Amino acid sequence: MHYGADYNPDQWPEEVWPEDVTRMREAGVTLVNLGIFSWSRLQPEEGRFDFGWLDRVIELLHAGGIAVDLATPTASPPPWASARHPEILPQDERGATLWPGARGHFAPSSPVYRRLARDIAAALADRYANHPAVVMWHVNNEYGCHLAADYSDAARDAFRRWLSERYGGVDALNAAWGTDFWSQRYGSIDEVLPPRLAPCSRNPAHLLDFQRFTSDMLLECYLLERDTLRAHGATQPITTNFMGAFKPVDYARWAPHLDLLSDDCYPDVNEPESFRDAAFQRDLMRSLKPGVPWMLMEQSTNAVNWRVSNPPKAPGQMAALSAQAIGRGADAVMFFQWRQSRSGAEKFHSAMLPHAGMQTRTWREVVTLGADLAELPTLPSPGDRDARVALVMDWENWWAVEGLDHPYNRLDHRAELHRWYHALHRRHVQVDIVPPERVDERYQLAVAPLLSLLRDEGASRLEGFVRSGGHLLTGPFSDLVDENDRLCEGGYLTRLGPALGIRLEDFGALLPPDAAGPGEREAFFAGPFGECRGTAFAEEIDAVSATVEASFTTGRRAGHPSLTRNRHGEGIARYLATLPDDRGVQAIVDHVLADARVVPVLPGLPEHVEAARRGHLVTLVNHGGAPTEIEVTGFDVVSGDPVDGIVLGPFEWRMLRDDRSASDQEVAE
Repeated sequence: MHYGADYNPDQWPEEVWPEDVTRMREAGVTLVNLGIFSWSRLQPEEGRFDFGWLDRVIELLHAGGIAVDLATPTASPPPWASARHPEILPQDERGATLWPGARGHFAPSSPVYRRLARDIAAALADRYANHPAVVMWHVNNEYGCHLAADYSDAARDAFRRWLSERYGGVDALNAAWGTDFWSQRYGSIDEVLPPRLAPCSRNPAHLLDFQRFTSDMLLECYLLERDTLRAHGATQPITTNFMGAFKPVDYARWAPHLDLLSDDCYPDVNEPESFRDAAFQRDLMRSLKPGVPWMLMEQSTNAVNWRVSNPPKAPGQMAALSAQAIGRGADAVMFFQWRQSRSGAEKFHSAMLPHAGMQTRTWREVVTLGADLAELPTLPSPGDRDARVALVMDWENWWAVEGLDHPYNRLDHRAELHRWYHALHRRHVQVDIVPPERVDERYQLAVAPLLSLLRDEGASRLEGFVRSGGHLLTGPFSDLVDENDRLCEGGYLTRLGPALGIRLEDFGALLPPDAAGPGEREAFFAGPFGECRGTAFAEEIDAVSATVEASFTTGRRAGHPSLTRNRHGEGIARYLATLPDDRGVQAIVDHVLADARVVPVLPGLPEHVEAARRGHLVTLVNHGGAPTEIEVTGFDVVSGDPVDGIVLGPFEWRMLRDDRSASDQEVAE
């Protein structure tokens, strides 16, 4: 279990460095991420490197028993780079250049930027690949974080090459994009531009491919540096830090290329349900690379600095969120950063060693957590059957769903995923977050909200999952378009319709809640779970072979189906014709969990206590403000003593060994 933070010694006088190492040892730090934003210090000018100061820092850390995750500093090119090579700077969709002065000011497709990045990565590997302190490599930082897309001429040229590789020629591109609409037909791929600012709605297939391209260009940058490190002698694991469900970058496509995943997670403590958002992010990381522990690369010890209001974490909350990550598969707990900066944009962002020094709650909690983590034994890898519910998430579908020119144009796919996840989390059900192609027999239930873009392989996998005995819940606005954002021949629900046993005629869009003027803003519906409120859609569906479990009770669809259930092979497929409010989501989740016979990690827990399974370990965290008594048996992971009931104080956590597997528990239940 590694423990530590980003370390930026170049922001401090050298006489501070020995004190840093001493304090790190007091805090239990075992690993630091070093040099993430040090390009201007490591390479003061093109062709000249200065590694003397980094040599001294690494030797100090190594003598203190602290390992190094050495970074390539390519997320923030030094001023000389853009002054000498202005072509590395990105442009927005209006053609405006994004200048130095912050970070992330590089065009990922720029050949010059890539050459400079390769040079610094090669120099670092040549010097440090065999240093005993260096146990990992960290490439760049938070790819795409501050630049969702680049529309420069470098991107134009690379986009044309990317399209040529994807389609082979202009005829295939025209067919995929449907360019006969609005006279967009291209005579050559060299006529294609990035989807820069246009008079009105742009071609949705063009936009979708540009999002794919943007993610792929960033991935190419990562792979360039990774392969450079390897070519220059690096044998250690290599990673880059993800940011949870981050829309611009398709992490599912990236995950196979990383030796281990690392993630930055900053839940908003102003939100009482933020610990559930954090749990979603942990489960996504575990799901992206099954069976492989991941790293919590960044979190805050206390307050952040970029929201409108940045309150401190409650006493114990930092440790509770750290334990949550460990319970859901993390093998490292790290922070941004070690010592709080005196200058720059993040000087009010908390750190392990705060401005106010060691006589602070933050420092006491940092030291306590380090000691607690040091007591943990080697933990098992996350099990591939720890979760029996799949929440279906696909980046390409996310991009398509949130496109414009739809029946309802204010869909927030991540927020919708969070709402269904929250409902499952309140029932202490462990969830994997996977694309449709990875839904298989290990799961009892799959929940697939807003699955508009569905590839044939994914549709086949979901149909087979139901036919083989699984339970599927999907809809509305699902199974509509193919991978080119093109409506499937034959109308709607052309691939899942037979399994669902319904036919979809129209979407019945509702007004947004804050819209002015007359019209329906909600559609109430009722079933065995009571009455609930629907939003966004009141779809016109007809039951063909399905039975009607709930019907609309108000509006133009009153008396018509809102939730259907169809037996298909050995399993059950349900379709929901609206987006329910939070109460409705919870009611429907309870309904389908019971029907699919999904059991919680531990029964009988209050909603503010979470339970996560990691192989034979169960982690319990009390996110509430009062002590909570929990009926549970097992063995304490640290002491090995038997446990028969525990009391968790506010934000306390406990890890227990439960030698029953998840499948054994199902039999017992």
